[in-house]
Amino acid sequence: MTILVAYDGSAPAQQAAEYAFTTHADDEIILLRVVEAAGGSTGASINYAQDLLTEEEDTATDTLREEAADLANSENVQFTTETAVGRPDREIVSFAVENDVDQIVVGSHGRSGVSRVLLGSVAERIARRAPMPVTIVR
Repeated sequence: MTILVAYDGSAPAQQAAEYAFTTHADDEIILLRVVEAAGGSTGASINYAQDLLTEEEDTATDTLREEAADLANSENVQFTTETAVGRPDREIVSFAVENDVDQIVVGSHGRSGVSRVLLGSVAERIARRAPMPVTIVR
């Protein structure tokens, strides 16, 4: 079984990773960090923006490996790390489909009421779009 953990470094994402490491320790676990690309890049600035995104993606990859190793807290848990650039909900679902992931685990920021309606929820969008089961960890 392959488990994809959406990981952005936040406390809810850390809880999701810990849940995956504990519950699915014998399965293949992939931690995916999505670097959001800012909109509005045009013309001559496109190459500059691509260079900045590549640099940010490399930094995110290094940080992800360090944080995940701390969270795994056990030599028995095996995992890999991946990074992507784009809109988190789309990239997470796309990665899961392209890599035959069996389940997605994502943390919930716990928004409710008006803030949830206005801001939306990445976890909710993933759950709606993903063709595989999604576990939202609180």
